Amino acid sequence: MTKELAAGHKALGSAKQQLVRAAKKTTAVLDKERIRLTRDIKRANAKATKARLQLQKKAQQVRKSTTASVKRKLKSQMASLEKTRKAARAEGKEMRKELAQVRVDLSSARHHLAHALHIDKAMVQIEKKMKKALGRKSAKKKTSAKKKTKKKTVRKKTAKAA
Repeated sequence: MTKELAAGHKALGSAKQQLVRAAKKTTAVLDKERIRLTRDIKRANAKATKARLQLQKKAQQVRKSTTASVKRKLKSQMASLEKTRKAARAEGKEMRKELAQVRVDLSSARHHLAHALHIDKAMVQIEKKMKKALGRKSAKKKTSAKKKTKKKTVRKKTAKAA
């Protein structure tokens, strides 16, 4: 019975370690993904803003220019910038959708990690109860209280005066 119990205990311990390790790894990977997506969204937003500002400048140049060839050239540049802007906005929109899903997954992974760590603490308590039930002493030895020794009192012998 004790061999079976030891084997079960060992299997339970290794399963617990694997659960905690997997939960930590999943949380770390999802957190890195969240950071990457946030950075990419900022880049896409900056690209869209830059394209918008360039479009405004080109529109002002078109109004100021008088020749038809310059207007055509500026309008073709504006069309290119508009495509870039739309693409950046669409990319940002898609990444925000992905980020929302990653945040949901990350929240779930953090919940599971907390649960896995709680299981770890619960297992320690169960082990203590099992050892107590089996009549084994716990690994920690209780320190015995030191016995207090009474100090010997020195009595002076007085010489009897004769």
